Amino acid sequence: MEPLSVVIPTFNEAGNIGNLIRETVACVPGDVLREIVVVDDASTDATAAEVQALLGAVPQLRYVRHAHRAGQSAAVRSGVHTATAPLIATMDGDGQNDPRDIAGLLAALDRAGRPGTALAGGIRVERRADSAKRLASRFANWLRMRLLHDHCPDTGCGIKVFRRDVFLDLPYFSGMHRYLPALILAYGHEAVYAPVNDRPRRAGVSKYTNLGRGLIGIYDLVGVRWLIRRTVLPGVPAAERQTASDLPQLSSREEQRQCLQN
Repeated sequence: MEPLSVVIPTFNEAGNIGNLIRETVACVPGDVLREIVVVDDASTDATAAEVQALLGAVPQLRYVRHAHRAGQSAAVRSGVHTATAPLIATMDGDGQNDPRDIAGLLAALDRAGRPGTALAGGIRVERRADSAKRLASRFANWLRMRLLHDHCPDTGCGIKVFRRDVFLDLPYFSGMHRYLPALILAYGHEAVYAPVNDRPRRAGVSKYTNLGRGLIGIYDLVGVRWLIRRTVLPGVPAAERQTASDLPQLSSREEQRQCLQN
């Protein structure tokens, strides 16, 4: 199994983030977990102190703090840039994602067995949110799938595993974390999904409202649909593909002679 970096974007999650870090260290095998990157999106509570208190006790822990609040997508992007492993797992900082599910998503990615599979996303089978949020999420998923055809039943689930290099090739914009499956498909890769746990929040409050998320979501949805329709990839016909072993090999003497002739 390739090394994994866990990226946790967080904003005002004192009372949640410390427990989540400790759980992650306990749940993810040490031979897989390279680091945990916590990105603090300019929290105003005790989040920073809670993370910094663990820096000495958890050698895999790395802490990044934004100078000002930039949003969850920016925090994920900062974490992926900071991370060094080829595979990335993301979780929300509120503790509602279960780090025990990372192993299942890694297995789903591995079972796919296709070089083009770049993302394994979680599907929350038992939502812990209130009924209004569940209904809003269900409608948003239906609308998004109708317009983007991303075949993702739960794009809002924060726990995902994906390839770092593929993520860094995607266009960045605020809100992109909600459209990773659609963007990954548009850029010629594949995605798989697996059921995951959904836990109640232990402390603090949600940073989103149905109205606020809905208004931003419609705006983003139009933009992502335009972006996908404008994404054209240069396919290479199979007959024209060459590997290094297919190319003519020159000895050093032949290379020198050709260079002199040129």
